[in-house]
Amino acid sequence: MEQSAKIDVEAPVDQVWEVLAAVERWPEWAPTVTSVGRLDDGPLAVGSRVRVEQPRIPPTEYVVTELEPSRSFTWVATGPGVRTTARHLLEELGTGRTRVTLAVEQAGPVGVVMGRFYRRLTDRYLTAEAEGIKARSERQV
Repeated sequence: MEQSAKIDVEAPVDQVWEVLAAVERWPEWAPTVTSVGRLDDGPLAVGSRVRVEQPRIPPTEYVVTELEPSRSFTWVATGPGVRTTARHLLEELGTGRTRVTLAVEQAGPVGVVMGRFYRRLTDRYLTAEAEGIKARSERQV
């Protein structure tokens, strides 16, 4: 089960990427994120590990599986019977505008049940996070 949110941002893609890729700063602009802790050093890259804490969701450790600078990154969390894949995609719209797409997919026998149980919460979180990226990115232009 995949859920997503899209929003257009009045800021160039590189500026939006700076906001998105600084994951440890997400609690500053995302009301849905309590804390983000990098579990390794250096810039966000394939193999980076990150612990994310959110209200009403157990703390989750993600591993970055794909990353294309100024374009996208995907991270994955696994547990018994569940695989959560979160995608973060930026699309340059021209004239200093960027489309942000955030998507979360729950897979596996437990993941399907979790996806249904958390469906409305996930929709609210994705929307709030997209709006937070927009506000933070536009403020920095």
